[in-house]
Parts: sequence; C-alpha cells; structure tokens
Amino acid sequence: MGKKGKREKKGKGAEKTAAKMERKVSRRAKKEEEDLEALIAEFQSLDAKKTQVIETSCPPPSPRLNSSLSAHPEKDELILFGGEYFNGQKTYLYNELYVYNIRKNSWSKVEIPNPPPRRCAHQAAVVPTAGGQLWVFGGEFASPNGEQFYHYKDLWVLHLATKTWEQIKASGGPSGRSGHRMVACKRQLIIFGGFHESARDYIYYNDVYTFNLDSFTWSKLAPSGIGPAPRSGCQMAATPEGSVIIYGGYSKQRIKKDVDKGTLHTDMFLLKAEGAGKEEDKWVWSRLNPSGVKPTPRSGFSVATGPNNRSLLFGGVHDEEEEETIEGDFFNDIYFYDIGKNRWFPGQLKGPKSEKKKRRRGRQAEAEGAGDEVKKQRPQGPVEIVKEVVAEDGTVMTIKQVISGPAAEKERSESEEEEEDGALGQQVEPCPRSNAMLAVKHGVLYVYGGMFEVGDRQFTLSDLYSIDLHKMEEWKVLVEMDPKAQEWLEESESDDEDDDVEGAEGGEEEESSEEESEGEGGEEQHPAVEPEEKHMDYLSRTEQYWIRLARSNMGPDAKEKNVVKVAHAMAKTFYEDSV
Repeated sequence: MGKKGKREKKGKGAEKTAAKMERKVSRRAKKEEEDLEALIAEFQSLDAKKTQVIETSCPPPSPRLNSSLSAHPEKDELILFGGEYFNGQKTYLYNELYVYNIRKNSWSKVEIPNPPPRRCAHQAAVVPTAGGQLWVFGGEFASPNGEQFYHYKDLWVLHLATKTWEQIKASGGPSGRSGHRMVACKRQLIIFGGFHESARDYIYYNDVYTFNLDSFTWSKLAPSGIGPAPRSGCQMAATPEGSVIIYGGYSKQRIKKDVDKGTLHTDMFLLKAEGAGKEEDKWVWSRLNPSGVKPTPRSGFSVATGPNNRSLLFGGVHDEEEEETIEGDFFNDIYFYDIGKNRWFPGQLKGPKSEKKKRRRGRQAEAEGAGDEVKKQRPQGPVEIVKEVVAEDGTVMTIKQVISGPAAEKERSESEEEEEDGALGQQVEPCPRSNAMLAVKHGVLYVYGGMFEVGDRQFTLSDLYSIDLHKMEEWKVLVEMDPKAQEWLEESESDDEDDDVEGAEGGEEEESSEEESEGEGGEEQHPAVEPEEKHMDYLSRTEQYWIRLARSNMGPDAKEKNVVKVAHAMAKTFYEDSV
C-alpha cells in the first residue's frame, strides 16, 4: 500500500508539473500567436478571393518537408497538402493542394476556395466516406525568420468528390500542437502526442483524443495503465481490432537554463479499448516487447501502413551532439512491424529478376571465369557507398550510405551497367533523409521529399520514389531530385533588409550612415523600404507584428525610426513573395 501510495503521489505531482508548464507556455505563447494571427488572417483573406475550383497540370511541387501525402481511397491518386521550406534565411509555409496521378505519373495543382491556413507538421487521414474525405488536424505556422510559431488546433475535411474544404468546429478537442500523430480507426480519428513551442518554452504531450466521425464530437481519453512518456514524431498505427500502437518518437527537456536535453524514444505501447471496443470510454495502455530486429534509434522518421497487417518506418536521422555542433546520420532504410506477430524486421531488397540481371551475370562470368565463384563467397560485411550531387551553385553534396555486402555489390555492378546499357538505367534508391512524406496505394510505397543536411546546409528535396512492398525487388524513381531547385542563402548573403539590421546594430556607425543617407536626399534614397500603395492595406493590418520582429532583431538600443524602416522593408518583401 505504501509503495502504491508513493507512486500515485508521484504521478499526481508529475501531472501538476505538466499542467503548470502548459499554463506557462500558454501565457508566453499567447502574445506571439496574436502577432502571427494577423499574418494568418491576411493569407486567409487572399485565399478567400478564390471563388471556384481550378485544376491545372503542373510540374512536380517545389521542395518541401513536413507535408502530408495521402492515398485517395477510390482513385489511383496521391494527395499532397501543406509543408514548409527553409532556404537558410527564410521559412516558407504552404497550403497548396497537389494531386499525383499514379497511372500517368503526372502532377496537377488544385485550387479550392477557403482552404485551411498555411501549415506544416500537421496530420492527415483519409476515410472512404461519400467518395472519400481527407481530414486534417493541427500543425504549425512559423514567422519568416523561423523564431515564432503559431500552433493550430483546427479540424478540416476535404470532400474529395466535390472538391470542397470544410472547417469542422467542435468543442473539447486537443490544444494547439504540431508533431502529433493521427489515424482513422473504426469511424473515429485518434490523436496522440505532439508538442507546443513558443520562443522560450515548449511542452510535449502524451494525451489521447478521439473524434467521432458520425456525431462530430471530441472526447479526451483517460486510459488506465502506464502509457508512453510525452513525445512527438512517433509511429502510430491502428490495428484491425481497433487498437492503437505507438513506437518511438522524440522529446526534449530543459536540464538547466538555456540547456535542453533531447531523448530518442525506442519503447512501444498498445492502447486498447477494453471489452473489444464495446466500452468506448474504457481504454488501457500496455507495454509491448516486440521480437525481431528493431529500428536503430532515430527521429524524423516517416511512417505508413503497408499490406499484410504491417506498419512500416522509413528513414530518419540520428543526431550526434558534440561540444558546439550537431552532426546527423541520415537513413534511407525500411523497417516493418508485423502487428499480428509483434515482430520487427528490416526491409531487404531482393533485386530485380530481369534479363538485365542475366546479362550482367553473363558478362561477369566471361570477365572473371572460375574466380567468379570465389568472389561470390566474399565476406558480407557492411560497405560504405559514396554518392555526389552537385547543386546549381557548385556545392557538392556528398551522401554516404553504409549498406550490406550484397547490396553494395549490386550498387557497384548496377553503376557499371549504367555505363554499358545506357537507357536501361541503374539501380536507384532514395538518398538518406528525414521528414519525408509516405503513402501506400495497392501495396506500393511512395516516398516524396524530405530533407538532409551537409554541414550547416539543409537540402530540401522534391523527388518521388516508389517500391512494391509485396515484391521488395527495387526502387523506382518517378521524379528525380533537381539540383537546380536547391537554394541556400548563407547569413553573409544578406538582402537589403538584413543590411539595415546590421547597420542598426552598429551603434555609432549606424548613426553616421543614417546621417549620410539623409544628407544625400533623405527618404528618396530608400524607395525599397517605403510601403507602396499596393501593399499599404496589408501593412496597416500587420505593421505592429513587423515592428516587434524588427526590434527583436535590432536590439533595444536601435532608433525607432530605423526599426520602422526595417519593419516596412520586411513587410514589403514578405508580401511580394506571398502574392
């Protein structure tokens, strides 16, 4: 009784601490969110000008990550929504809707009136109701400098048959968050975890909510048992029986002022409705101890539900924290979790069974003769494969992969065959990445976009790959990565507004340069920083946000006149990029 009482007391104490932190984060985030709400409202006013559905053929979408990619329940199509892109200086958020036609290998952009606001790190789930519905919950919006965040708690549904967006307003739902997970299961949406972040604080969640797709009502579950610790970016899968499986994820906690410690979770849990789903209000957590080969620790992995009662995990990154830097090891492997057998196993490519392979064996036999059999018996240890891609600006991206011996042999032999067979092409595979988008249709896995890092530079991808999960023979490249689409602006490559910021921080130097500018013709010398008539209405509605942002960059000692000037320049640049 004594130990149980201590555990219960400790549990209540942890709940009080979490509640206190949530109130603290909420207070500090309120002001930031009020600022960003003005920007979001402006974008929505622009979207409101759309009055009809316009669908046009288009090139593949621009590079992005943290979008959602969903398989249409009735058509051979994939639906891409939202996402983000960072070019080293500025963060872009999207609410564009793209449709990929699997049979034609073509993209189209669908503009629908009154869509959800721009966002990333949201969740989407498809149900087959009324010709198909795409449900979207949560996510985040970021300021252009990526330092302020607005976390959504709205729920939307895209009616695929009529191509109409609808916002579902129901009380009692989850708080604003991103990085959560959501699945559709037995006429309900189930949401778990995620995080909320402000400029100085953050909080991770492990709560569970359900949304009834018949009554359109939210319910917060209170499961018994010991469940997962708070986290975001985990794997969440629904079982045929209506239970939910949680694996992995990421969280961090503050160990002292301005010092955070991240945790890569590798545990696994089952959330089950007692009474085989008959008692909907009674759920229980239990710990799972799967057999097989589990994925190596990582964050930023992507998940999907595959055939044969299996869920799968692709890619991700494992960050190695050193004294002042963080180096990430990125992955492009697949792990399957067999729900029925409670077993993990890595996905292994079997290789294509084609005439091409036979010809390769024939050439090897001629070239190597009897020694061919000896080489086939070489040790099957890991081999490092190095690939290089050159971006438009000349930056060389070196991608290193450590793969098994047979796979490495195939990589080299296919590369040699590319030179000899030309149009037949070589064996391809997605480069290692995190935060990619996955979807499965007819047993085929599709992988789109994501990102990887080389030193301090981030590369955001727009390629598309597929692999038949039934055969597991080879990856197929549907859209190649375009090096010309890679843009990265270093801090030294500042634009006009950044020059103004640096000058304002220069103290006395800033004053002299200001006087010189005024002496040479005053305000006429700065047409770029004066608000023009075409964006005056936008500026009047968002000016205070931009002034706060400029002041935070320039410091408390900056002159108010300079702060306003920089704010106007930032607003104009952002407005023109948006429209």
